[in-house]
Amino acid sequence: MNILVVGAGGREHTFAYKIAQSPLCSQLFVAPGNAGTATIAENIPVGVTDFEAIKEIVLSKDIEMVVVGPEDPLVQGISDFFANDPALKNIAVIGPSKEGARLEGSKEYAKEFLFRHQIPTAAYQSFTAATVAEGKQFLETLQAPYVLKADGLAAGKGVLILQDLEEAKTELENMLTNQKFGAASQKVVIEEFLDGIELSVFVLTDGKNYITLPTAKDYKRIGEGDTGLNTGGMGAISPVPFADAAFMQKIEEQIVQPTVAGLAKEDIDYKGFIFIGLIKVGDDPKVIEYNVRMGDPETEVVLPRVQTDFVSLLQHVANQTLDQAEITIDSRAATTVMAVSGGYPEAYEKGKEITGIDTVEDALVFHAGTTLVGDKVLTNGGRVIAVTSFGDDFRKALAGSYDQIQKLNFDKMYYRKDLGFDL
Repeated sequence: MNILVVGAGGREHTFAYKIAQSPLCSQLFVAPGNAGTATIAENIPVGVTDFEAIKEIVLSKDIEMVVVGPEDPLVQGISDFFANDPALKNIAVIGPSKEGARLEGSKEYAKEFLFRHQIPTAAYQSFTAATVAEGKQFLETLQAPYVLKADGLAAGKGVLILQDLEEAKTELENMLTNQKFGAASQKVVIEEFLDGIELSVFVLTDGKNYITLPTAKDYKRIGEGDTGLNTGGMGAISPVPFADAAFMQKIEEQIVQPTVAGLAKEDIDYKGFIFIGLIKVGDDPKVIEYNVRMGDPETEVVLPRVQTDFVSLLQHVANQTLDQAEITIDSRAATTVMAVSGGYPEAYEKGKEITGIDTVEDALVFHAGTTLVGDKVLTNGGRVIAVTSFGDDFRKALAGSYDQIQKLNFDKMYYRKDLGFDL
C-alpha cells in the first residue's frame, strides 16, 4: 500500500525508516520531510496543518494510510478531518481524534482525565488572568520547588520549575497577564513538585487493545548535568535501566490499563500512540504528562528496537485487531545523541552545510532539522541530526553514538557529552 508520513523531524525520519523496510509498503511519501527522508521516500513540500493540501496528496497518490508525527495537526483535528470527508473516510489515519488529542493540547484536560480514572499524578489547580491572585495564594500553600505549566501547546518549553516563591508569583503573572508563552498560557496549571527520576512509556493502541513499546529516557536540558534551558530533547536511552519487571507491572496496572480503559469508557476515538511521561517517586510511578504521539528523540531509540514489521502493527491499529498482534523487541540497548545548532534553544542560524554523514558506520543517522539544496545537506532547525547506536548496555551504545557523531560537522555544532550521567 502507499503510505504518507506527516512531519519533518527525527521522529518522522525514524517512522519512514521503519515503514520503508516493510514489504507491505509500496510507495512512501513524507510531507514535508527533510534531507534524510528524501533518501528513502518522496518528500512533498506541504505544511503539516494544511489539511486541504494533504487531502490532495492522499487522493492523487492513492494513499491508503497516513501516519501523523507531530502534535499540531492532531490537536487541530486531522483525524476528524479525514473521518468527516466522504472521499477520505476509508483512509487509515494513525493518530487520535481531536478529542483524544486534548490529552496533550490541554494540561488541565489531561489532569482532569487522570483524576477521573484514579491514575496516580501530582495534585494541581488551574488559574487564568482573572484568578492570578488566587494562583499566588495557592503557591503559598505549596513547598518549593514550584511547577508552572502553560495549559496549551508550547513546543515542549511551557513548563517552569522555580525554587523561589516570589519568582514563582512573578512568572505566574508573566504567563497569565503578559502571555509569556502566547495563547498557550492563557491558563496555567500549578502543580505539586514530584521528586524522583523521569522516564517515558510508549503505548500503541487501537482504542480498545494496546501494546506497550520499549521504555525510554530523554534529556531535555541544553547543558551538561541537566542545566540550562529546556529543549525538544538532546538525546535518549532505551530501555530505562531502573524500570525493572516489578516497576513495569505497576506502570501497566496503575497507568497504562486505566488510561486505555478510560479512553474507551469515555468513547474517545483513539488509534495511535500514547506517550506517557512518568516519574518514579520512591518505588511508585506517577504521570507527569500525556503526549498523543511518539516523542522526539525517543522515537529514534524506541522504534529501531522494534523488530516486528512496523506497517503490520499499524494495520492492526487501523483495524482494531491489535490483540492479534505480537511484538518482538531487540534485547540490546539503543541510545541516540542529538547534534544541535549553536545558540539553540534560543536564536540560531540555519543553512550551514553538514558534512560527514556518509562516513558514519555501525550507527543510524536520523535527520531532524535538515534540508536538501542541490546535493548539499544544510541545517534547517535547532535540533539537526540524531545518531543512534546499539550496545549490550546503554554505556556501550552511548560509546558508539559518541564515536560516530564526531564524524559529523557543521558550523557551531553542539551536543551533550554526558547522557546517562544520572543512571
